[in-house]
Amino acid sequence: MEIFGSSGVRGVANEYLNPEFVCNIAQAAGSVWDADAVALARDTRTTGEMLGNAAASGLASVGSDVHRLGVVPTPGLQAYCERVGVPGVMITASHNPPQYNGVKLVGADGIELSRGTLERVEERLLAEDFAAVAWNETGREERIDDARDRYVEQLLAAVDRERIAAADLTVALDPGHGAGALTSPRIFRELGCEVVTVNAQPDGHFPGRDPEPVAENLADLGRLVRAADADVGIAHDGDADRAIFFDENGEFIEGDGALAALAAAELDAGDTAVSAVNVSQRLVDVADRAGAALSLTAIGSTNIITRIRDLQADGESVPVAGEGNGGILFPDYRITRDGAYTAARFLELLAAKPASEVIAPYDDYQLLRTDVKYQTDDERRRLLDAVEAVAREADATLDTTDGYRLDYGDSWVLARPSGTEPVIRVYAESQDPARSADLVERMHEAMVAARDGD
Repeated sequence: MEIFGSSGVRGVANEYLNPEFVCNIAQAAGSVWDADAVALARDTRTTGEMLGNAAASGLASVGSDVHRLGVVPTPGLQAYCERVGVPGVMITASHNPPQYNGVKLVGADGIELSRGTLERVEERLLAEDFAAVAWNETGREERIDDARDRYVEQLLAAVDRERIAAADLTVALDPGHGAGALTSPRIFRELGCEVVTVNAQPDGHFPGRDPEPVAENLADLGRLVRAADADVGIAHDGDADRAIFFDENGEFIEGDGALAALAAAELDAGDTAVSAVNVSQRLVDVADRAGAALSLTAIGSTNIITRIRDLQADGESVPVAGEGNGGILFPDYRITRDGAYTAARFLELLAAKPASEVIAPYDDYQLLRTDVKYQTDDERRRLLDAVEAVAREADATLDTTDGYRLDYGDSWVLARPSGTEPVIRVYAESQDPARSADLVERMHEAMVAARDGD
């Protein structure tokens, strides 16, 4: 797909992602859906209202009424779409920096569109083939004021409230000024937790930290955990579809470790877990011990969701899926990434033991990541040529599902283009931190030399 990446369309707002482009995306999606009504929501980004207005205009122009939900986490929009039976448009750039925004499309079942449906939307978009209606058939707007409340209520009903409340937990929460600031504090308080917060004021400038919930952005949360003597720290990205954790000592928990712990509690023999080609050995080991299969896809929620639906259509049980970035899915609940639901399921584990003990079995491997930026298509080509050259010379098993993954048995390295940013991402994992660093450094050096013409 030329336009839709691994998680929708994203770009710098009012430059690449301007109102005309967003209007056209909405027209194309509305033309494919041919729905009487479409839900529309946004995260807290300063350009969200502007681009939401553009999307509303595009949807109305093809005859769809627009249900405007306002600022809602992406899983909140998805819950609304499922409950009401309408497709949806989410204006969000998720974890990207404040100047970015984006568009994510959701079906009437509350699930992100499959690759096949996205390709149909993209064909309409590129051909400017929009099903515009007559002036007296254009859609109207309706404000929906209870979308956040209904989302919170259905989430609370889906987890073990009594188990969590009995654990008497203190939660340190960092919603990162995003949409989760309007829902997650309430969710955890109603689960019976004492909640202390940082960066909990909705603010599209993201003054406290960048939206991506990675260790280098979350120092304040670690300090808050220690200062409040909290049992766990929880961080979201801009649209709150991801959750990242700190243990009771204020130590950052790798997302792959949290995924492994949650998967271990879900998987039984005969099940299938779904993850991406950058999967950690932690999840591989968990699936092996459970007697479960592990199905790998290209990176990105769109690819993972499409694989889950295909497996379920074949009658396979898929109780857990996701990536090590905090985007975890529990398909029996809903085939969506939901940061608050993921966090609540993690709290269930803390009823039995502290977070540090929950994660301890999955601390054997160290995953490193770095990004190599490019500015032109020619630089991108040179970077990928360098990656291919390293792959050809390596004494490793090569997987080209998404980029180049080299598996050395005791370690692996992956280089692949981002679906949302002009970077090539490099990942490496090993039980030996020096080995991980060496694999990343060798790939990084080869790429930078090729890009800069050295």
